Amino acid sequence: MKIGDNYQNIQNNYAYVNANNVAAASKVAAEKKDGSADAAAVGAATPNTDRAEFSADTKVTNKMSDSERAALVESLKSDLDNQMSRFTNMMMQTFNKQGITGLTAGSDAFWRQIASGNFTVDAQTKAEAQQAISEDGYWGVKQTSQRIFDMAKALAGDDPAKMKKMQDAVEKGFEQATASWGKALPGICDDTHSAINGMFEEYYKNAGVEK
Repeated sequence: MKIGDNYQNIQNNYAYVNANNVAAASKVAAEKKDGSADAAAVGAATPNTDRAEFSADTKVTNKMSDSERAALVESLKSDLDNQMSRFTNMMMQTFNKQGITGLTAGSDAFWRQIASGNFTVDAQTKAEAQQAISEDGYWGVKQTSQRIFDMAKALAGDDPAKMKKMQDAVEKGFEQATASWGKALPGICDDTHSAINGMFEEYYKNAGVEK
């Protein structure tokens, strides 16, 4: 892959998927549980394709080579695709068990069903979602903002002008996520958005350039 190819669209889509999943995990974490699983047993549960599994974040380093940046972009995309698949699979099975059909995973209708709150989740699913959006969780503010910023920096190649385009792409991604959600995203998305912008501002400051 060539880093420069369609990089704004890559970053836009990356931000979009992250924002929607943060919003969805937040909604699931707040949902009423149906009591079909014992929350105390969550820690002993074995992850599988029906559950969201949360991996460690990958950090970008200074002055990476083109091949290293390309590898990082692919790693970040692959990791997010994996987490997205697991989460949407979990939610689709939840919906199907409750007679909610006709949805396509990751579609606007899928996100809006989650946003509506017209579903229930078991104790284990709720606990996993709460962990996911916690301070150190995969869909929490810290990891999500760092993940999106790392993708931007890898795509831009530490070029301040391209970083500004990456920031614009992030803004577009959040706007599109809001449109798919059908209403304002949960507060954790606003916190994540602010954290990302803070990273960009710090980058411009350290690079000695005006935004």
